Amino acid sequence: MSADAPPASSAHGVRIVVALLLVYVVWGSTYLAIRLALEGGVTPLTLISGGRFIVAGAVMYVVLRWRGAAAPTWPQWRNMAIMGALLLLLGNGMVVLAERSVSSGLAATAIASVPLWMALFGAVRGQVSSRGEWLGIAIGFAGVVWLNAGSSLTASPQGLVLLLIAPVAWALGSVWSRGRELPSPFMTAAGQMLCGGVLLVVAGLASGERVQGWPTAQGMWALAYLCVFGSIVAFTAYVWLLHNVRPALAGSYAYVNPVIAVVLGAWIGHERFSAHDIAAMAVILAGVVVLTLARAR
Repeated sequence: MSADAPPASSAHGVRIVVALLLVYVVWGSTYLAIRLALEGGVTPLTLISGGRFIVAGAVMYVVLRWRGAAAPTWPQWRNMAIMGALLLLLGNGMVVLAERSVSSGLAATAIASVPLWMALFGAVRGQVSSRGEWLGIAIGFAGVVWLNAGSSLTASPQGLVLLLIAPVAWALGSVWSRGRELPSPFMTAAGQMLCGGVLLVVAGLASGERVQGWPTAQGMWALAYLCVFGSIVAFTAYVWLLHNVRPALAGSYAYVNPVIAVVLGAWIGHERFSAHDIAAMAVILAGVVVLTLARAR
C-alpha cells in the first residue's frame, strides 16, 4: 500500500489482513480445540459438531432475518440440507470422530487435500484443468498416499478411513452446490449449519452417544470457542473474503491451516510427529500450493 493511498483503501487493506488472519489462525486452531473438547468429556457428534452448529446457525439466521434477509424457500432448504449432510455430517463430523485416535495436526493435513478432491470432481463434471493444476493434483495425491501408507495414521485404521471420507465429502458437497438454487451466502451458511447440526445430533444419538454429566471447564471453553470463533467469526470472515479478494487468496487457508494446526498441536497439545509424517505433510501442502498458483494464473 503506497503512502499516498486514500484512507478508504488503507482501511480496506487492513480489513483484508484481519479477515485473512482470522481464517488462518482460528480455523487452524479448531483442530486442537476439537481435541481439547474431546478430552474435556464433550460428546463428539452430539455436542462438538451438532450442538455448536445449531447454536451458530440459529444466531446467524436470527440476525439475518432481523436485518431484513428473506427466509429461504423449501427448495433452498432442501439444497442446504444436502450440503449440511455432505460438508458437516460427513465432512466435519468424521474429523471429530477421527481425532479420538489421531492427532489434530494429522487431521488438519488430511483435510488440506480438499482442494485436490474439488479439482478432481470438477474435472469429472467437465471443468477443464491446466497442466499446472493436474501437476498440483498429482503431487498432492502422492502426499496423501504417502501419509496414509506408513505414518502414525496406520496405527489407527478407523481414523485413517474417517480422514479419507471427510475431505472427499467436503469437496463433493462444495462442487455439488455450484449452480444450485440457494439464498445469499450468509443465509446459506446459516441454513447449512442448522440442517447439518440437526443431522449430526440425530447421528450422535442414533450411534449411542449420551451426555453423561457436565463436561469439564476445558471442554466447555473449547466448545464455546468452536461455536463462536470457529463457526461464526471465522466463517463470516471467509465469506467476506470471497466477495472482496481473488478466490486464490481466499482459498489460501487450505495450506496455511495445517501449518497452524501442527504448530499449535506440538506447542500446546504436546503432539509429536515422525519424519515420515512431516515429509508427507510437506508434499500434500506443496501440491495444494501448486494447484492454487496454477488456478491464479
